[in-house]
Order: sequence, then structure tokens, then C-alpha cells
Amino acid sequence: MPVKSVAAVHRLRLVSGPEGLSFILLLVCSVLKRTTSFNGVPVMGAVHGALFVLYVVFLVQAHQARRWEPKRTLVLFVLSVLPTGGFFAERMLAKEERGELDAPAPAATA
Repeated sequence: MPVKSVAAVHRLRLVSGPEGLSFILLLVCSVLKRTTSFNGVPVMGAVHGALFVLYVVFLVQAHQARRWEPKRTLVLFVLSVLPTGGFFAERMLAKEERGELDAPAPAATA
């Protein structure tokens, strides 16, 4: 696996866990905003928004570097918009980094 490819997957894996956690915390803050006087939504919204944008940028970079099939990239994107999905994405990406997943070979260029 080329270094650029490994780095792209590693970056995506590193941001997937915090992105998933920030989504859950944003949901908790949203409930607290409506049930108490605590309003952490502006702060957690900004944190989650920044992590989500990083996730999408790193997902596109990993897709290009690894030449993933669109289906794989779509699954990883859908996981980013589901509560706790980031944790499943992180596990999947960790397995790929360790070589436990059958990652398709890069397509030969003509």
C-alpha cells in the first residue's frame, strides 16, 4: 500500500471517532437545551460541523488515494450521518489499515 494511501486512510480513521462522539454530544446538548437552561448547542454544533467537514474532506482524499468503489465510499459517508456510525467507520478503517479487509487493488491505468 503506498504511503499516500496509508496516510489518507489513517487521517480518516483518526477523525471518524471524534466525529461520531461530537454527533452524540450534539444530540445530548440539543435535548438539554429543550429540557433545562443549559445550551451547549452553539459550541457543540461548531465542533461537530468542523469535524464533519474534515471527515468528508478526508473521505474524498481516501477515496481518491485508495481508488475505492463508490459503494464503499457511500457506506462510509452514510455512517458519518448516523449516531454512533463514526465508531463503526473507525473499526472498518482500522481493519483496513491492518490489512484484515479485502481492499480492492488499485485499478491499472492505461
